[in-house]
Amino acid sequence: MNKRTNGASRAPQRQHGGQGQLRIIGGEWRSRKFSFPDGPGLRPTPDRVRETLFNWLAAYVPGARVLDPFAGSGALFLEALSRGASEGLALDLNSEAVAALRGHLATLKCESGQLLQTDALRYLESQPARAFDLVFLDPPFHQDLLQNACRLLEERGWLAANAWIYTESEAVPSSLGLPPNWRLHREKQAGAVHYALWQRNS
Repeated sequence: MNKRTNGASRAPQRQHGGQGQLRIIGGEWRSRKFSFPDGPGLRPTPDRVRETLFNWLAAYVPGARVLDPFAGSGALFLEALSRGASEGLALDLNSEAVAALRGHLATLKCESGQLLQTDALRYLESQPARAFDLVFLDPPFHQDLLQNACRLLEERGWLAANAWIYTESEAVPSSLGLPPNWRLHREKQAGAVHYALWQRNS
């Protein structure tokens, strides 16, 4: 939930000076805390949701190539790298968010995370040099970004044969009309937000 307000019970902490704070909850950088710009709707996926998601993914994150097209605060991206993802690519259009996340990667001396300030859908129109094993999709709601991103991921060859895809949406996952070869593996709800894990069938 990097991009919007949600109804989950545990909200991120707020600091003075126009900043929010996120905490990495597992892996090499467990308990490390980072600030991020307190922009409109910009907030990390709550600890409770991240813990559930990474419990689902426990066997699949180590060694995975990770893509986060709507990185926002970077909470999911940093969590995956902390838990052993081999490399990752994060995208976001917000210059302040990108600068903050770039600083976090530098602080952690992380060289496996690449970060680009760019429009996600335009970037996904291109074709990657290599496919990704794990993708996080939590774009702003009510802008058709999720469906379009999913279509481009499938059409342009961004996904490995049996890739895992995480989605957050305002609608029930089964109603989203995502690619037919994606199998809904797990789903839950936090307030008004539906979050789900899908697996691509090649």
